[in-house]
Amino acid sequence: MHNSKKSSNFAAILSCVSVAKCKKIVIIVLCTISLSTFGQVSNAGRSVFSFMGLPASSRINALGGSNVSLSDGDVSMGMCNPALLHEKSHMKLQLNFSYYLPGTMFGSALYGHNFARSKVEKPYTGDGEPDKPNYFAVGIHYLDYGRMKYADEQGVLTGGSFGARDILIDVMYARQLGKLFRVGVTLKPVYSIYEHYSSFAIGADVGAHFITPDSTFQMGLVLQNIGWQLKGFYSSEDGSPKEMLPLNLQLGLTYRIPKTPLRLHMQIHNMQTWNLKHEWTSNDKSLTTGDVISHKVRWYDMMFRHTIFALEIVPKSERFYVVLSYNHRRRAEMNLVDQRSIAGLALGAGVRIKQAHIDFAISQMTKSNFSYQVGLSLDINSLIK
Repeated sequence: MHNSKKSSNFAAILSCVSVAKCKKIVIIVLCTISLSTFGQVSNAGRSVFSFMGLPASSRINALGGSNVSLSDGDVSMGMCNPALLHEKSHMKLQLNFSYYLPGTMFGSALYGHNFARSKVEKPYTGDGEPDKPNYFAVGIHYLDYGRMKYADEQGVLTGGSFGARDILIDVMYARQLGKLFRVGVTLKPVYSIYEHYSSFAIGADVGAHFITPDSTFQMGLVLQNIGWQLKGFYSSEDGSPKEMLPLNLQLGLTYRIPKTPLRLHMQIHNMQTWNLKHEWTSNDKSLTTGDVISHKVRWYDMMFRHTIFALEIVPKSERFYVVLSYNHRRRAEMNLVDQRSIAGLALGAGVRIKQAHIDFAISQMTKSNFSYQVGLSLDINSLIK
């Protein structure tokens, strides 16, 4: 009886030490995110490679363009926050293709693989903890603008054509810390070539994720695109200018309503800067001075431009999902003033058929332009058995 009590106390001490270690690591990650943000906030609005903000998969597109808190085995979520890699993302291959704009091609390919802890570490003994707590994934997504014809400054065609494309590679790693916490990092080289102009950059993401024991609440925090150009698009007398990547600090919350198939999402993006758009002008002129009127963005409008809301229907079996989202920034910036549109809204659905998962999403940028995105995810581990 005495030995049993000692063992129980020793296990409790180990549990406390493990939790304290997890908290310490999470605090280090959060401090890194904060320091990086304060160090680069002055560069907001002066960045290159804006295509990095495009949704890498149809699931992300359906969720409003970004989601940094939902971890359910979808390997593409790691492109939003590396800490979202999951034990279910093991040996998952995912392909995505999008009809983004006429003449363009946008898509991605991803693969996830999990690894067991090293032999020098003490193996997990807790109930329900993963056997392979090291999560790895690699992905590539590209944007091809198609062929464009040469023309002079008056718009007169001069013959011939040229291409333009952007390529981004994500190398992601996440680590499970106990049952509730996960942290992750991503290394992301970026390459763009427009006609004979080219640029290369290196970036990184740092993220953390928390989930309650009953999985009803999830929270994610990530700092995306920490980095800068190593080679600029052009050179001047002062050398090749090196611009920053589009830094984005995001906080995400996901809540599943108990005993229902409903899941709610709220994402707060670009937390490092308040002014996403300062003002806009129109053809309206002052009756007294004749000057063009500049319309200021009100504070509550600006606040909601930092948010994305989504409602998802997912049954307990998770064999399918349906999601509707609203991105207010997309609505405000891409809506046509003199025409009706549903810009800012996105709709998506997915279904699992044996070892395959098929996703589809549709969103509207303007009245005459819809973006369609399809995705196919395969469970390689089940296919080879």
